[in-house]
Amino acid sequence: MTLNLWTFALPGLADRREDIAPNLDYELDRFAEREGTRVTFNKEARERYLAFAMSAQAGWSGNFRDLAASVTRMATFSPKGRIDSDCVDAEVMRLKRLWSVDAGADDGLAPLLPPEALATLDPFDRVQLSHVVAICRSSRTLSDAGRTLFAASRARRTSSNDADRLRKYLQRFGLEWSSLTRA
Repeated sequence: MTLNLWTFALPGLADRREDIAPNLDYELDRFAEREGTRVTFNKEARERYLAFAMSAQAGWSGNFRDLAASVTRMATFSPKGRIDSDCVDAEVMRLKRLWSVDAGADDGLAPLLPPEALATLDPFDRVQLSHVVAICRSSRTLSDAGRTLFAASRARRTSSNDADRLRKYLQRFGLEWSSLTRA
């Protein structure tokens, strides 16, 4: 018997965002069957959750497992069987944190920045900041790190205070040179 006869590409939840709303209802029904308690969203909370769930910020790296777990958490923590906006906000923050860790598991930023800051960091900025931190950690001084990071542009600049440029860049993320060299 040949199993490798047909090949199917099944899109993930992130690629089929139109499936999120009906599956949200399905997961609430599953929770009710499993736990014997019917839980619903208030209108604003449902709108907020769906707005996030269908946005580009929602990675859904665990596909339907992430959605099922998310609904279970909100239903479990909902006061009086009603998922409210506070519950949704907490869950959205948790999912952002989860997916930011998935996206940058080894970038070295988790010990330096609070989870809220990591969750709101654009992937572009995260990669760049991770590289800057790595250069800083391998450099003896702030000036040395600045010269390495700004090597191409320093020849074109009239003022080449690379240490000041680097210090200001780090401050945008609430970081200081001293915290990078001892972390």
